[in-house]
Amino acid sequence: MAQEPIIIVEDEKKIADLLRDYLVGAGFKVTVLDRGGEVVGLVRKNPPALILLDIMLPDLNGTDICREIRKISNVPIIMLTARVDEVDRLIGLELGADDYICKPFSPREVVARIKAILRRTQRDRVASDARLAIDEAAFRVTWDGNALDLTPVEFRLLRTLAREPGRVMSRQQLLDGLYEDHRVVTDRTVDSHVKNLRRKLADASPGEDVIRSVYGVGYTLDL
Repeated sequence: MAQEPIIIVEDEKKIADLLRDYLVGAGFKVTVLDRGGEVVGLVRKNPPALILLDIMLPDLNGTDICREIRKISNVPIIMLTARVDEVDRLIGLELGADDYICKPFSPREVVARIKAILRRTQRDRVASDARLAIDEAAFRVTWDGNALDLTPVEFRLLRTLAREPGRVMSRQQLLDGLYEDHRVVTDRTVDSHVKNLRRKLADASPGEDVIRSVYGVGYTLDL
C-alpha cells in the first residue's frame, strides 16, 4: 500500500497539513488541494487511490464534486464535514461516497479508515486472467491488451460477471449491481446491456463470445 496516491481537498490549512503529515508518515503520496475546481481534471489525468473531500469548499460544494467524479471514476471517496445531521450523511453516501468522517476527528482514525477502504477495494479490483484487467479507481478496462470504451453500466456489468467467472448469475443479481440510484427497471434491461458489452468484447477479440447465455437462468463470463 506504500506510496499509493491520496488527494486531500480541504481549504482549512491546519487540517490539510495535519492530514498530509499523518498520511505521508503512513507511506502515502499526498496531493493537497484547497479548491474543488481542480479535482475532476486531476482524477481524469492521474487517478488517485483515494480522495479525502471536504464538503464545504470556497468554490464548489463537495457533494457536487463527488457527483461529477462518480460519472468518470469509482475511486474511493471519504467525505469530511462539520455538518453532522443525518440528511447530509445520506446525501453524500447516495452520491457514491464510501465513508463519512465528521470534524473534529482523530488523524489516526482517518489513516485507519483509509487503509481499511483500500484493502477492500484492492480485494474487489478484478484482474482475472491475463486477458482481462479492470482498474476500478481509473474506471478502465482492457481485454487482450485492448482498452474497452464502456459506459458506467457496462463497466459495472462486466465487473460483476468478472468477480466470479464461470458462475451463472441471474438477471436480478446483475441488475442489483448495475444502477447506483436503485432505479426500477425490467429484467430485459440486462439483455440490452449484455448485447452491447458482447459487441465491444467481440471488437477487441473477433470470433469469440465470452459472455454465455444460460437459458432460463442468466449469464456467465467464460475466461
